[in-house]
Amino acid sequence: MNFVNVIKNLFILLQCLRFSLIVMLRQSLVPDGQPLAIKCSLEKSLKSGDYNLTWYKVGNQTAVPRDKRSRIHQQKNLIWFLPAMLEDSGDYECVIRNLTSCRKMFTKVTVFERIDGLCLNEKFAVEEVIFTLASAKVVCPHLDHFRNEKNFQPVHWYKDCQLLEGKRFAFSNSDLIIFNATVHDRGNYTCETTYTYNGKQYNISRDISLTMETTVVTPQLLVMKPSQKWLWFYHSICRLLDREETSYDGRPMHSVKLIISEVNSEDYEQPFICQASNAFGQVASYIILKHRVPDIQRWLTGGFVSLLILTFITSIIYKIFKIDFVLWYRNSVCAFASKEDGKIYDAYVLYAKSSGDRSFCHLETFVHRILPDVLEQQCGYNLFILGRDDLPGEAVVSVADETLKQSRRLMIILGSETSSCCLLEDTSEQQLAMYNALIRDGIQVILIEMDEIQDYTGMPESVRYIKQKHGAIQWKGDFSEKSCSANTRFWKNVRYQMPSRKKVSYSEVYLLPLTLNNSAVKGS
Repeated sequence: MNFVNVIKNLFILLQCLRFSLIVMLRQSLVPDGQPLAIKCSLEKSLKSGDYNLTWYKVGNQTAVPRDKRSRIHQQKNLIWFLPAMLEDSGDYECVIRNLTSCRKMFTKVTVFERIDGLCLNEKFAVEEVIFTLASAKVVCPHLDHFRNEKNFQPVHWYKDCQLLEGKRFAFSNSDLIIFNATVHDRGNYTCETTYTYNGKQYNISRDISLTMETTVVTPQLLVMKPSQKWLWFYHSICRLLDREETSYDGRPMHSVKLIISEVNSEDYEQPFICQASNAFGQVASYIILKHRVPDIQRWLTGGFVSLLILTFITSIIYKIFKIDFVLWYRNSVCAFASKEDGKIYDAYVLYAKSSGDRSFCHLETFVHRILPDVLEQQCGYNLFILGRDDLPGEAVVSVADETLKQSRRLMIILGSETSSCCLLEDTSEQQLAMYNALIRDGIQVILIEMDEIQDYTGMPESVRYIKQKHGAIQWKGDFSEKSCSANTRFWKNVRYQMPSRKKVSYSEVYLLPLTLNNSAVKGS
């Protein structure tokens, strides 16, 4: 799932948390071991739009699987029980979500046991009413979704366990047509058929308790709120749509649809009553809009996922800009905090000093011109470079030993693989530098490669250890003015490994090496 879909699903979830419309579907009755299919009705506006429909058993957070091999599974907007078992009894909900709304439809499934020796069970019969007309139709409930299947056999009808035959009875699909219906046609009816799925045949039977009415009066429909005021006077932004349609089990139904274009706070927790009346009495139903109770588990899951995403993004940003952030912090926060550790030099520079071929000239130029220009003059660091900062005639061992104790970093500059082999000469300077870095003082080491070195096997063991532990910074510049800027990536990496420095003026930086050397002369 890509990032756009994640955002869209989060938006849909928030919509459902804010507002949902709850509708009750008719109860479904089915004998144990028989198949059942229940439809979640969709509005016409949703049939071609972008929406998500999911079936759940109430109390179970896991959605009904969509695998057709499962005994209970979802196909499109239908939930199938193939077959229904006694433990399947309970409440089921169909949740329909789109970008603007969330609807829930509830239905109760009752799976009952057939009593041995009885062809029908009056206790679990579906009640239907027909009128004394020239003809009347009796619907076999919960069969609509089987009729379109190829493995659905013709339906046989029984009244009080006797097969219905004669000219007064006709059969249309799975429905029973009774001509010249009278009060004598009331009673208990059973419709039976078979259905084959995945090579297995299932028996289907439904019991109907049929009652008769002698006259028909068109119902008068009224929608009102508890104040007993007409709805369109009470709420000017509500409107009603009146239409005739067919219910999910095939019976005619007259419905009034209530549309609230904008829900206000006073609309919650109050019943909207739909009342119908005729000559035989009145019936009423209602819906109540309720504020959705926050799903703590989903909120916690969403918060945890959001925290993980935020942590991941923050880690990436920090990894990319870590060096820039640390350098900015040093310049802005640590610039005025002078760290007095008794040391004079920020780095002791160790490099190969030997033959005068081109690679050594390249190395010498970097050490004696580029390195001081950037780190000393632009950044204010103080370096010690043997051959530049020592006095003529001084013993190398004494100078190196004393200076290393006064340095905060050891900077090792490696040339090409061939030229760096000069470090293998086991000089006293190298021995002292490695001893101070690895054993005595634990000075942090900065390793710089002038050229990419593929093989370190010819290097001293101490250099190989430093490479493995600290890595190396590769110089890829060309000694141009652009490459000698302290704001290039190479010099930022070097500055990141150097100690923080207090801000000093340009004149102080420029005169610092001269002052130190003069002091050394006077001391001598």
